[in-house]
Amino acid sequence: MIYKFRSKAGPDVIMLADLSQRIFDVLNRPLESRGILTAEQLPSLISLLETAILKDLEDRAQQDLRSQEGGERPKLVDRLGQRAYPFLELMKQAKAKDEPVMWGV
Repeated sequence: MIYKFRSKAGPDVIMLADLSQRIFDVLNRPLESRGILTAEQLPSLISLLETAILKDLEDRAQQDLRSQEGGERPKLVDRLGQRAYPFLELMKQAKAKDEPVMWGV
């Protein structure tokens, strides 16, 4: 399934279900076919996502150190920050303009 996130504050963001679910797990919210993130909710949701991105970077740095010590090359897997960046930016733009983020409507 494809999700299209919209806000009057910025360009639409289109994501596949796997990434959308991963982000919504971080946000502690159920991913439904339609929904809204209100302007009032955005500051805390932005903080949650930014914290998860930083944790992902720290985990990767630790994994890189362990693999260097063992002589193994680390696996290349999707970085949360790289994949979630467009959605995070949409939330920040929506927060700045006091607009909600909607999908499925």
